[in-house]
Amino acid sequence: MTGAVTPRVLHLPGADGALRPHTPGAGARTAPPAPGAAPLASRIVFSAAHVVADPYADISADDPAAVDWDATLAFRRHLWAQGLSVAEAMDTAQRGMGLDWPAAAELVRRSGAEARAVGGRIAAGAGTDQLPSQPGKSLSLNEIRAAYEEQLEVVEGAGAQPILMASRALAAVAKGPEDYLSTYAHLLRQSTAPVILHWLGPMFDPALSGYWGADDLDAATDTFLQVVAEHPDKVDGVKISLLDADREVDVRRRLPSGVRCYTGDDFHYPELIAGDARGFSHALLGVFDPLGPLAAQAVRVLDTGDVDGFRALLDPTVALSRHLFQRPTRFYKTGVVFLAWLAGHQEHFTMVGGLQSARSLPHLARAYELADDLGLFPDPERAASRMRSLLDVYGVAR
Repeated sequence: MTGAVTPRVLHLPGADGALRPHTPGAGARTAPPAPGAAPLASRIVFSAAHVVADPYADISADDPAAVDWDATLAFRRHLWAQGLSVAEAMDTAQRGMGLDWPAAAELVRRSGAEARAVGGRIAAGAGTDQLPSQPGKSLSLNEIRAAYEEQLEVVEGAGAQPILMASRALAAVAKGPEDYLSTYAHLLRQSTAPVILHWLGPMFDPALSGYWGADDLDAATDTFLQVVAEHPDKVDGVKISLLDADREVDVRRRLPSGVRCYTGDDFHYPELIAGDARGFSHALLGVFDPLGPLAAQAVRVLDTGDVDGFRALLDPTVALSRHLFQRPTRFYKTGVVFLAWLAGHQEHFTMVGGLQSARSLPHLARAYELADDLGLFPDPERAASRMRSLLDVYGVAR
């Protein structure tokens, strides 16, 4: 906290409409560590990073995204300074929810150049979102493959590791598992380096229901693992975003030797990263955007072999993560950007596509309260002041 000012009590609206008092900074369990500590050793940890909108752009929600590039890249430098890797142009960056392919391609190029400048590790999403958003059955598998190849060329050209994202177009066109197997086999042959395969569940994107050719998750898992088994030299790892810890552990244990599992489970990440006697997960998580410094600190504790210390730091963050990712899960980005504003990583609470309106004031108030109790804000007074200004906008009585 700057100075010796004692923050005034805030009155936060709950889901029931009643106001409850909250004293900023009073319940903080920990404090964000300073950057510049030793590199992470025992786990590879990607933070899927958000984009910062340009608040002065005179555009509508239907127009292409206007991005504040300076603030967006500054946030990536913040993550790299913690020792984290950056997963670029992913779901957290509003791919398919405000950020179109031309903006995503520019983001990948700019972030790739920034990563080279600071020595940061970067992976980036390659998908098919330059295709029509409602493709119907008019697209062919060859057109989908060509769209993937176009994006792979951009990602690899930027010096980023490719993440093969799930494709809405492929989900709409594929007739069964064989279309997924042939499409991914083609793409893996085309990639110049091992990729990360990403399975994003329908809770994050309803258009991806039935991915891998089946609504039955056991059948879908078998197809997913068949892709990996047939091309183990071209798959660095897999990222599973199904919010199903048991399924992730099952997949992790069935992966070929040398293929990593990157948890995408924003509900169970401490236990999955800690692992067990039969293995562990690395991480590629949207929640590590707001939790970046604390997550890095926890993994450094894990690097020493102190699993209990790691869990003691990270377990208390799960309540915040579950809150941010509550249904409709795809709107978790609103809470992520909201916390970035409160923490001082951007000067406004504006999102591309107007997505700042996707969560209610009680939801945002609870996110603030949970984050404040965790000590996530470098300047609790600034966070409280910004929270107070939002309450004023909504007409909350002092």
